[in-house]
Amino acid sequence: MRRIKKSTKDRQEGKPLKTKDSRRGTLLRLWGYLYQFKWLLVLAVILTIASNLFALVGPLLSGYAIDAIQIGKGRVAFEKVFYYCSLMVGFYVASAILSYGISRLMIYLSQKIAFRLRKDLFEKIVSLPVGYFDQHQTGDIVSRMSYDIDTINTSLASDSVQVLSSLVTIIGSFVMMLVISPLMVTIFLVTVPASILLTRFLTKKFQPLFRKRSAELGELNGLTEELFSGEQTTKVYHQEETMIARFGKKNEEAMSAYYNAEYYGSMTGPSVNFINNVSLSLISILGAFLFLFGHLTLGKLSSFVLYSRKFSGPINELANIFSDLQSSIAAAERIFKLLDEEPEVQDVPHAHVFQKARGE
Repeated sequence: MRRIKKSTKDRQEGKPLKTKDSRRGTLLRLWGYLYQFKWLLVLAVILTIASNLFALVGPLLSGYAIDAIQIGKGRVAFEKVFYYCSLMVGFYVASAILSYGISRLMIYLSQKIAFRLRKDLFEKIVSLPVGYFDQHQTGDIVSRMSYDIDTINTSLASDSVQVLSSLVTIIGSFVMMLVISPLMVTIFLVTVPASILLTRFLTKKFQPLFRKRSAELGELNGLTEELFSGEQTTKVYHQEETMIARFGKKNEEAMSAYYNAEYYGSMTGPSVNFINNVSLSLISILGAFLFLFGHLTLGKLSSFVLYSRKFSGPINELANIFSDLQSSIAAAERIFKLLDEEPEVQDVPHAHVFQKARGE
């Protein structure tokens, strides 16, 4: 009963309910906008998978080239080294070309989605009753139309592709490492769960900070618009110092909210990177023993180390991306909250239109 009362109170005060269901609902609604361009999205997915698979061939070819170099004077098969190095260059060039195409495609796609969001938001604003604009600052509404949609646009253009690219790289690298040395893969049975648990904990901990940042920025924009539009009144009544104090206080709150969100959100990447560096150290130690006892060639050890970096690097990038996604989700919540406002009551069909109303 207490939880129901608390939720009711939050709705009355206009506060978003900070639950997993609300985040899931926000992501589903964003997916609805993405689904409108599903064929472009499918093309982006295919190009991303192909680009990352080409890049994943490089470490394997590097290992083959190293194994072509034997210990001793003149024991280098240069034709094999040049052959594998040429293949590496070809695969990396193909991967770079596909990555460029993906970037162009996602910029176009994100702009289309931002266009739809702005269009829907403006149509909603036009349909709202006058009372809504009495209760909400103009600057806050403008902030949702500009800053919040730009935040989503940036996230869709870069973060969405990066997430898919990271997943493909992680899975591909894991398969290649499993083929090279199943024993050394066991190291990731400890480090990967630790990275995932730490990321989930920090994401849950810092999500409210990004919501507060968006809200504070909207309030600052609202106050700024109010002060600029009432500048003449302020000067007539000599309230310049009062308004400066009001703006200074709100500016301080916005700065503090922005700083806290960025400061604590930036902890995720370095924390996960530390765990990844620990895993690299353990791989180097175990790999050295396997090489000394003849269970692993130097080329395969080199390939495994490169794949381990490709495996752990995206995990660290995903941790950083999750911080950006938190900001995007907070921005999307503010946009969808405005889209969910009740529109002005429409006239009933065939209602009488007064041509000469005299107010009697």
